[in-house]
Amino acid sequence: MKKERKKDGNSLGDTKQKIMNYIYTYAYPEDEKSLCGLEMRSMFGVDTFSNILESKVEIDPSRSPFIKERIAVLFEENSLQKLLEKTATLQLSGATFKVIYVKNASLANADKEGYEIRRKIEREIGLHINGEADFQDPGRLFGVMNVNDRWIFGDYVKSEAVWYRHQKKPHGYSTALNTRVARAVVNIAIPNPSNIKAIDPCCGIGTVLVEARSMGIDIVGSDRNHLILPGARANIKHFGLTGEVDLADIRDITGQFDVGIIDLPYNLCSVITPEEQLEMLKSARRFAKKVVVVTVEPIDEILVKAGFTIVDRAVAKKGLFTREVIVCF
Repeated sequence: MKKERKKDGNSLGDTKQKIMNYIYTYAYPEDEKSLCGLEMRSMFGVDTFSNILESKVEIDPSRSPFIKERIAVLFEENSLQKLLEKTATLQLSGATFKVIYVKNASLANADKEGYEIRRKIEREIGLHINGEADFQDPGRLFGVMNVNDRWIFGDYVKSEAVWYRHQKKPHGYSTALNTRVARAVVNIAIPNPSNIKAIDPCCGIGTVLVEARSMGIDIVGSDRNHLILPGARANIKHFGLTGEVDLADIRDITGQFDVGIIDLPYNLCSVITPEEQLEMLKSARRFAKKVVVVTVEPIDEILVKAGFTIVDRAVAKKGLFTREVIVCF
């Protein structure tokens, strides 16, 4: 029988049966605000366009180029004193710990705690926890945060900027997606990788493939330009990843995929007519249930002609250069 929550809503009950609440903090450049919002909607079903998102959905923070950290909420109270009392009930079974105060950038300046107050709160909570603190190599990290007039405490995970490391790849391409945008596009296309088979049929230098494969996503790549494929394969191998990259025109692809990610060619060496775009997208309609298209020019009419329904979209800007990310079924 499931343990019932107490009326104050703070009982942990059976943690295996309780649905966990997660607090995510976000950071994004203004030019990528729209893209961040689309990634939020794809992964969590909502967006906040703020620096905090609360959800029942558990996502590894390192998947997103915009998520900074995550707290899996164990306790929440309307005052710090009550939170301190609750943390005293925590049983660590011998594990060492460290407490981190998570700053809330959305608080009014008058409500923001300064450095000394943040350290004081960390120390006070640490003194109430029945366990041994370890600031160098703790067995468990906890986060404490003030969110919407509530004090939150729980297991803390900091995001690792995997996409940043991928900027330093051996082979580049002038018109390739940057790694931040590529990683967001992968999350938009494949919010839940479980049992998903994906394809990037215009993979170019392999930027999307690197991001997807680094998240353990089952994705294959192909391109009709035989000159670029060795660079794509080398980039994947450089980061210790594996993945199939074939020489193939999108119009000749066989097999069925759950998702296709298509960064439409647009540079001087890859000029394609609207008729060719339509052929490409009709092919994608044939082999993929869902398609996320990245484009630098309007293609709504072509997508509709190809048989797609547009369900969401965003823009990613870099100076005067704008890409549109369009989600279709």
